Amino acid sequence: MKTRITELFGIERPIIQGGMHMVGFAEMAAAVSNAGGLGIITGLTQGTPEKLAKEIARCREMTDKPFGVNLTFLPAVTPPDYPGFVKVIIESGVKAVETAGNNPQKWLPALAEAGVKVIHKCTSVRHALKAEAIGCDAVSVDGFECGGHPGEDDVPNFILLPRAADELKIPFVASGGMADGRSLVAALAMGAEGVNMGTRFVATKEAPVHENVKQAILAANELDTRLVMRPLRNTERVLINAGVERLLEKERTLGAALTFEQIAPEVAGIYPRVMVDGDMDAGAWSCGMVVGLIDDIPTVQELMDRIMAEAEMIIRKRLDGFLAAGVLSQLTTVHA
Repeated sequence: MKTRITELFGIERPIIQGGMHMVGFAEMAAAVSNAGGLGIITGLTQGTPEKLAKEIARCREMTDKPFGVNLTFLPAVTPPDYPGFVKVIIESGVKAVETAGNNPQKWLPALAEAGVKVIHKCTSVRHALKAEAIGCDAVSVDGFECGGHPGEDDVPNFILLPRAADELKIPFVASGGMADGRSLVAALAMGAEGVNMGTRFVATKEAPVHENVKQAILAANELDTRLVMRPLRNTERVLINAGVERLLEKERTLGAALTFEQIAPEVAGIYPRVMVDGDMDAGAWSCGMVVGLIDDIPTVQELMDRIMAEAEMIIRKRLDGFLAAGVLSQLTTVHA
């Protein structure tokens, strides 16, 4: 399948594995790239530019296909070594970067000069237009359904994607609620050029996370996510667990007096405890409503093959069948 996204990143299938903390390691990215999509190594998960360089090298040993690096720009008292991360990406020859968080404009000239294509994650049309204006090559439009940070506008993809298509000139992919061939076809119908999947890729055999995480996703349904940190205007969609219940109770009790420090035990340092140790009640970890559509743990190759086969079947048979039936009905009416 060819779209502007496959052409931009030199991939066979319009499916991107979004950057995910403590998930986006070399084995995850390589599995997605080998299956025809764009795998993503999560830069900040590696900790330092030196460790990122080693992870990129490790990924190159696993695939000869294109893959990218996620860089999330976050406000911090002691910020990560972003100049070092960008330098490593350029020197390692990586040609795709997924940016998220704060405005990436400062880093775009150096990346563009090195031939690196940048796709920025956006939760609103206005942010997507800003990304286009500053020179991003593509955007990932994240609807309210998405795991992680959905923004504060609460606009779901059935509205957000057509709005983005109306406004943007650069290509975009749909993120949030993406799981199968139906998701891909729906995204294409609404103007996207592909999909970005996070939670769905966590529930695969290659995902380098504790088995408890995968089983939690299988056991969950679309009603089992919660929005946390909304009073702090840093909303995150997470999977419900005992830690999240404690966090929500603090939010209810403290109200407008809530500070990050008061919920830090349920938020800070949680990912290693969940993803590595399998402590599913530790606290908040990002998960999308798409868990309601996940009921197995295939290999990445099996998942990608299934998505593309289902998408082709829908386009060639189901949708074309509707069109043919409509034409036949019209002809019958005319001749009558």
